[in-house]
Amino acid sequence: MRTTAPMLFTPPATAGARHATRLETLSVTVPEAAVEPYEQAFLSVCATVGMFEADDEQLFWRIEGVKQAGQGEAELEAGLALAALLSGHEAELSREPTEAEGWLARIYELFPEQRIGRRFAVRGTHLPRTTPRENGRLVLTLDAGIAFGSGEHGSTRGCLRAFEAVAHRRPRRILDLGTGTGVLAMGAAALLRRKVLATDIEPWSVRVTAENANLNGLGNLVRAELGNGWRTRAITRAAPFDLVFANILARPLCAMAGQLAAHLAPGGTAILAGLLDSQANMVLSAHRRAGLVLERRLHEGQWTTLILRRLPER
Repeated sequence: MRTTAPMLFTPPATAGARHATRLETLSVTVPEAAVEPYEQAFLSVCATVGMFEADDEQLFWRIEGVKQAGQGEAELEAGLALAALLSGHEAELSREPTEAEGWLARIYELFPEQRIGRRFAVRGTHLPRTTPRENGRLVLTLDAGIAFGSGEHGSTRGCLRAFEAVAHRRPRRILDLGTGTGVLAMGAAALLRRKVLATDIEPWSVRVTAENANLNGLGNLVRAELGNGWRTRAITRAAPFDLVFANILARPLCAMAGQLAAHLAPGGTAILAGLLDSQANMVLSAHRRAGLVLERRLHEGQWTTLILRRLPER
């Protein structure tokens, strides 16, 4: 089996999972169309979630998650039931005991330094310390044990590459919607030396983003705020934006296409990711209907990043 790099994160209920003595690994194998709802079910209770190709044709994917044994069972059952309802596919859940130290060692092994594009490098805190700029690259440092969107995932890498392609426009008002651990916000702040608003619906993400910004000397540039999408007061007050990162999921992106267009300044750029290649056209169509135009499409493994633009006013 070939693997994609895992997506890692730490929700509040499992924030201490790295130090737990009893962990378990959950897994399901599902068709591609069912990946998103089952991934969300695992994300609700697991300290780390990964997706792996289960066959050479990429028709089926294995989703794995690590959580503390015995915790979050009601949430997991509800999430799996909802995933089965939404996808029309009822997957069999497998469980295996996992050694805590072995889990953390695997996370570190899977998170070497990530060199992304021409300008960025992402490093875990388990690696030797380095300077903020090394060999011409901006170095972003993260805790490998809690990083969702830590540079190893195709959608994060695609966003940073896309940002490199549009950074010459020197956007002033920048939003990272659904910031995760703040990698994209920090990348924009470090390269442009601009202030960036980073929002997320999860309190753990806001906390971790603020911690990461401080760790990288960017606390004065990255503002992390709790919020629910475009209804967030901090977003409405700061709009319109010259650049928006939205590394989320395909269906929420489609649902919010009109709101994104309304909050984007004339001539502004949107970088959309979190999309499997098979979902990209659906997301692109929704944003075209909202009046945005495609500027470029980038690929990282099985993931697509879209660079869209609102046309300048005449």
